[in-house]
Amino acid sequence: MVKLLVFLGNPGKAYEKTRHNVGWMVCNHMYPSVSWSQKFNGQIAQDMSKRLLKPHTFMNESGKSVRSCMDFFSLTAQEVLVIHDDLELPFGTLRMQSGGGLQGHNGLKSIKSHIKDDGFIRLRIGIGRPKHGSVSSFVLQRFSPEEEISLPMILKKAKDMLRDTFSILPVTNTLV
Repeated sequence: MVKLLVFLGNPGKAYEKTRHNVGWMVCNHMYPSVSWSQKFNGQIAQDMSKRLLKPHTFMNESGKSVRSCMDFFSLTAQEVLVIHDDLELPFGTLRMQSGGGLQGHNGLKSIKSHIKDDGFIRLRIGIGRPKHGSVSSFVLQRFSPEEEISLPMILKKAKDMLRDTFSILPVTNTLV
């Protein structure tokens, strides 16, 4: 059973609307008025049975935040669901998987490295791959104007998938 939802992104206004922050965008879409507490090098909130975590360690060090949260609540990797961007999927494609390869995603690599397990569940949100140029520049750019038009529909699709698959309901304003 999923007990912790981890939404990957980077802190700061400069990263707010970038491709790498699509995990945080899903969180903000699902829980627009939740009250967050600062803990575990990130922000945390809680509903009846699930906790929400937005690591503030920057993507490449997300594992530090996830590990300290998991330790505090005595969670296993199989009780964690990570919502993140994915270069290997076409823009707008959503895929749920448990375990498997990390597709070169530095946030996922950090989580695996810190928790010593890759058995966590993932909601992969396709952002596409750049036709040319560096991957690191691409993920830190905003979506194209055409993509931004489709983004609300993709965020709703992710919310519906999480709700339907894991019976995840909107969070109350309970602090951890």
